[in-house]
Amino acid sequence: MSNRVARAISIVVLGAVLATWAAPRAASAASLAEVTSFGRNPSGLRMFLYVPDTVKPHPAVLVAVHFCTGSGPVFFSGTEFASLANQHGFIVIYPSATRSGSCFDVSTPQALTHNGNSDPVGIVSMVQYVLQNFGADASRVFVTGASSGGMTTNVLLGDYPDVFKAGAAFMGVPFGCFATTDGSLWNTTCANGQSIKTPQQWGDLVRAAFPGFAGTRPRMQLWHGTDDTTLRFPNFGEEVKQWTNVLGLTQTPAFTDHPQSTWTRVRYGGTGVDAPVEAISIQGVGHSLPTAGMAAMAIQFFGLDRDPGGDLTPPTAPTNLLASNISSSGAVLRWNASTDNVGVTGYRIFVQSGGTATQIGTSTGTTFTVTGLAASTTYVFFVRAVDAAGNASAGSTAVAVTTAGPGGGGGTPTIQITNDWGNGYCAVLLVANNTPAPITWQVTVTVEGTITNLWNGVYTQTGSSVTVSGVDWNAVLQPGQSTNSVGFCAAR
Repeated sequence: MSNRVARAISIVVLGAVLATWAAPRAASAASLAEVTSFGRNPSGLRMFLYVPDTVKPHPAVLVAVHFCTGSGPVFFSGTEFASLANQHGFIVIYPSATRSGSCFDVSTPQALTHNGNSDPVGIVSMVQYVLQNFGADASRVFVTGASSGGMTTNVLLGDYPDVFKAGAAFMGVPFGCFATTDGSLWNTTCANGQSIKTPQQWGDLVRAAFPGFAGTRPRMQLWHGTDDTTLRFPNFGEEVKQWTNVLGLTQTPAFTDHPQSTWTRVRYGGTGVDAPVEAISIQGVGHSLPTAGMAAMAIQFFGLDRDPGGDLTPPTAPTNLLASNISSSGAVLRWNASTDNVGVTGYRIFVQSGGTATQIGTSTGTTFTVTGLAASTTYVFFVRAVDAAGNASAGSTAVAVTTAGPGGGGGTPTIQITNDWGNGYCAVLLVANNTPAPITWQVTVTVEGTITNLWNGVYTQTGSSVTVSGVDWNAVLQPGQSTNSVGFCAAR
């Protein structure tokens, strides 16, 4: 099969898949308008512009780039970017490719060069038109796109790091991956996820597009479905390699979480929404992004959901993080409250493993119960505070927790607080024998504060570590038996 025939088939399949997610856009009095004269446009693109009824002073600009067989109006009506512009007062440009197949050029040497003679030049002319005619903010210009538009997002960030502040690429490929020399705009090797390079090699392709650029490189958010058979999933990992290298980051994640059960979000170079690189993979999904809610996360990554002149002050870090009630499968974390100029709205709890921090939960108070831990295992936890503007504090000092063993001669301990008055508390120590033989139990637990009184047992305390054993009448536990006869009070 010839490259030209393969490309034609691929474009038809790509367009058919993507057309399935188009959904009606929320009604608005503002409408999409075409601009017919906007400056240099060597490849004959069409420009469609959406200006909400209410635009913020010096508004941000978002370029939203369609997929093959699509158009600016189709992308306008089938995605959530226009409704988000209504909410947040930014302007959206919807370019339209006019060549056969309606794909954007991400392949020719001209497209992969700063101020080359192809589609990126026309798109940047559209941006300049909006900056000049609408008083828009040149420091807040962003680009997003799906499939061919996702690839174009990669290309625009490489060609014009002086224009774009950040990008969000849905189902894209790395800058330069789709390069061709035969006049075709389709690269089967890249589409199949078979173009594998080192981070340095990928980064060098970006740097070569604009060799004289010495400024700050744009941030990048990446999206891909694991079951994508059009632009296969390995491209996602290659994009991560490329943009972490371009931004001078390691490949070690700084943060991992799951915004939805099948979404895995990994951040590089930072743990907050302003991380330099954010990569979200969607388990079990093919070539059909973005779906509901994803555009809003792109807008959040760009910071377009926040007032640039608003609150930028993060809360203070939580202090005095302690762990208590440590059992074989859980623990209770407690910390001192953070302060903030407008108010703390909650806390994010993380577990640290090597260089990776994974958020495991949130709390609106200053305690959090951790469950589902493995026995006889050490975990490291820390906490961040968050304010109403989404600013996150630095992490608290970490606390290491070693869970109790699964049973054996020591028994399985659990602490249950029965009375807490702030600077002190009382608790019951539960000890269970989960073995098939009788045990004379002795357990070591971590407590908060200093024990002032313990009954029905014998103890020694060193710091927060307390070793407890039974007395003559409760020291032996039969298989399956437990005792709740031991209790204590402690001062904080």
